[in-house]
Amino acid sequence: QAQFVESGGGSVQTGGSLTLSCAGPGYTFGDYCVYWFRQAPGKEREGVAALGTLGPPTYAHSVKGRFTISQDNAKDTIYLQMNDLKPEDTAIYYCAQGRSIGACPLEYSWARYWGQGTQVTVSS
Repeated sequence: QAQFVESGGGSVQTGGSLTLSCAGPGYTFGDYCVYWFRQAPGKEREGVAALGTLGPPTYAHSVKGRFTISQDNAKDTIYLQMNDLKPEDTAIYYCAQGRSIGACPLEYSWARYWGQGTQVTVSS
């Protein structure tokens, strides 16, 4: 079972930026969909961004235009660039590898392997 490690979380003020990274030692994501999800206290885990080999990335409406998901050429690290952060972005952020190659619905059930999460806190 794959195990990923997220890094880059932290505390920032409103309007700040962070870049999250996700990788697994010696692991390659290949052509599988990759995702970022987040979970705020008392809320369900929600999809933030998805990236696959078909079509452009998919983003949650709440982060569109502010967040960018990407992957390095070796496909062993995925990133989430987060700009113009808001207090409502405060959550634990998780990376995930999907079950499929191709279509990447931004839905919890389509993720298979998960990272352990990294905390992002945005203060006003």
